[in-house]
Amino acid sequence: IDASTIASDDPMAVIDPVWWRGNIYDGPEAYEGSLGSFTKAQRFVWAILWYDAEVNNGGHDQFYGNSTGIVWRDALSGFEAIGAPEAAAILRESADRLGGSPSLDREEREQKLEELAPDFSDLDDRYYALEKTVDVHAKMMAYIRSRPGDFMFSGSVEKPAPTDPTLH
Repeated sequence: IDASTIASDDPMAVIDPVWWRGNIYDGPEAYEGSLGSFTKAQRFVWAILWYDAEVNNGGHDQFYGNSTGIVWRDALSGFEAIGAPEAAAILRESADRLGGSPSLDREEREQKLEELAPDFSDLDDRYYALEKTVDVHAKMMAYIRSRPGDFMFSGSVEKPAPTDPTLH
């Protein structure tokens, strides 16, 4: 990741190394271990992108019910860091509905979702409405550009080979 990548308007391109190394699937220890070589700023942007993708695909239920729920703390810190307090407030309220500090363990989160059966529909709607007035991607890029040293990456990252020969 170099200056030209950072000058782009694509936060996914900027955090590509994190995307391929970050482990959301094997619990908190693997998560932390996989992210140890990355900056907090990289983690924040990566987590926001996961949160945004999951909430836009299936709401907060999907976000917390899937492995991606492990990123909630980094996403919350990320929204605060990039200057998106409204998004942070939505995420914080969703966490409150799961007891205030949702587990980083997926099974424990799933149990809490089942036990509490929180209704996130109003928060989903608030996030969708917020996206119409706040450009989170633009805020991420402004944050990235304000601290380029935190996002530079030199080295190689092993990407899995596609299993479908039609994928390139």
